[in-house]
Amino acid sequence: MHPISRSTMNQMDEYDARIIAGAAELFSVYGIRAVTMDTIASHLGISKRSIYERFIDKDTMLYAVLDSMMTKQRERINYILESAPDVISAIFTIMRMGRDHVATMNPLISADLKKYHSKVMSRLREKCGHPDQEAGTKILEKGISQGIFRETINTEILSRAFRGIAALAGDEELFPPELFEPRDIIRNIMVNFMRGISTARGVELIDSMENEI
Repeated sequence: MHPISRSTMNQMDEYDARIIAGAAELFSVYGIRAVTMDTIASHLGISKRSIYERFIDKDTMLYAVLDSMMTKQRERINYILESAPDVISAIFTIMRMGRDHVATMNPLISADLKKYHSKVMSRLREKCGHPDQEAGTKILEKGISQGIFRETINTEILSRAFRGIAALAGDEELFPPELFEPRDIIRNIMVNFMRGISTARGVELIDSMENEI
């Protein structure tokens, strides 16, 4: 058996990335349950067999899509934290990014994941952990170093709180979208949370940017 060349491997990776991107686009519009492997094949103009050669079933495809999304999310957050003038500016940029992302996603996705693909989520957590919590730790540590968050805060506890707040803000049973605007939820929960852990300088920065949400 001849070894696979680097160029062939790159072509295979590009082919996989194309399938993953196409599936992600369909999931975001129609939800997960409504999208079949046939739908993905038709959308991409390739045979269903070609997809099954790369992804043995829908759960494998979904895992690849979510893994790709989480990797890109980590990269974007790291870039924002490195390039922003201060951690408050970074947080507001990340919140706007999250708000815009949610606005483009079919609300059925979350329910479909919980009801039909819980094993995929468990497998993803085993590999990726909790990106929101990891990002929260980086944000808190950077904020302390910049004199924006109080030195006395417990980053381990508050990074977990960040994770919980993100889940809380996105809970449509608690905050039905027909009753609450995402902007109001963010302002009342996340912004006030940040004020509580901030120094005077941090509060000033928050007050100067609050209307940008």
